[in-house]
Amino acid sequence: MAVVLLTDMDEAREARWRDVLARALPEETIVAGAGVDTAGLEPAAFDVAIAANPPAAALARFPALGFVQSLWAGVEQLVHNPALPPDAPLARLVDPNMARFMAEAVTAHVTSLHRDHPHYARAQAEERWAPAPAVYARDRTVGFLGTGELARACLRQLAGLDFPLLGWSRSRRDLDGVETFAGDEGLTAMLARTDILVNLMPLTAETRGMIDARLLGRLKPGAALVNVARGGHVVDADLLAALDEGQLGEAVLDVFDEEPLPAGHPFWRHPRVHVFPHVAAPTEPESAARIAAANIRAFRTGGAIAGLVDRARGY
Repeated sequence: MAVVLLTDMDEAREARWRDVLARALPEETIVAGAGVDTAGLEPAAFDVAIAANPPAAALARFPALGFVQSLWAGVEQLVHNPALPPDAPLARLVDPNMARFMAEAVTAHVTSLHRDHPHYARAQAEERWAPAPAVYARDRTVGFLGTGELARACLRQLAGLDFPLLGWSRSRRDLDGVETFAGDEGLTAMLARTDILVNLMPLTAETRGMIDARLLGRLKPGAALVNVARGGHVVDADLLAALDEGQLGEAVLDVFDEEPLPAGHPFWRHPRVHVFPHVAAPTEPESAARIAAANIRAFRTGGAIAGLVDRARGY
């Protein structure tokens, strides 16, 4: 049996990923999707797929798939792909290296907002000398939507900076140094105390569009949003309205419902929206390849597969 690499990448980038994966998994035959037709193997010969947001029809070509490994942490596209074999385990990428990248990005965004960097950037553009009142970190509360692996890495890094830290998830969990909440009442309670809200929720049917007028209206007036999860969490029109009305002070957006963000989108020119091109936690090929290789070996030998997805929950 063989392994097929299925992605939405251009052919050259996909080939580079195939080479990295082949070095990490030399005992397997790995074929990039673009080369399947010339590999001399029938589609039924492939029982493992390594996937990075492949086109919806790509999985349907391979009827014998017994395991699918995602190269990304988010698996919303794969979970909802009707061609995903119903009995095949699906694993998302759980990479400590990605968690470190995310913790760096979130810490940078939170501290930038805390120290009023957007205010000073606007003042410089207008040639205004405009010192803002100082606020200590102990008086600036940071709330997290989501308390999974990536969020916990961020919370650990922020813990040393003296911010009061809050965390909300669907099911309450205890975290050292973090006051945690669950359920709708818990969400309301957390949002009412939050100065900077960081979104790291998985994107599911339940969480799509959750950052809407109702949620934003429950934040402390003038709070800031950092979205480094998925663009589909945000109702764009509601976010823009909250900014224009002053309910939301700033929005740092690293992800968007359509990527690249289309030319002419209001986010590009809004003075209180700060656009980043999905760079918070890039996947490092060598690290991801090692994790994918370990999971494929575990699949082959009946071992424990890391990052298994609960399809009913969507992550």
